[in-house]
Amino acid sequence: MSVSGIEGMSGFTPYVPPTVPSAPPSAPEIGGIGGVGGTGSAGRSSGPDFGELVLDGLDRLDGVQKTADQLSVQAATGDLQNLHDYTIAATQAAVTTQVTVAVRNKAVEAFTEIMRMQV
Repeated sequence: MSVSGIEGMSGFTPYVPPTVPSAPPSAPEIGGIGGVGGTGSAGRSSGPDFGELVLDGLDRLDGVQKTADQLSVQAATGDLQNLHDYTIAATQAAVTTQVTVAVRNKAVEAFTEIMRMQV
């Protein structure tokens, strides 16, 4: 089944979530975590860092928003062939922004909760 108009969407790249390796977690070294009595590689995997995943997600969000902005300019100037391309891109940008804000709020909430813990 084919939907007409999707093939002609120029500059539109759908969001593809990063893949996380499904390797089992590594066992902590004897003697502690984080180098206390070990080599310092306990709990580290060969996958991407959390910071890299966050930056990649923000870069993708920026790309989605730039695409929606370009299509909105094309729609305003009359250069856009299919108005639904802009509608789809604008909706995707709005949803992606909402998800990013929700993830940020959860991360701040988790950080606040960790800071309240008694040691």
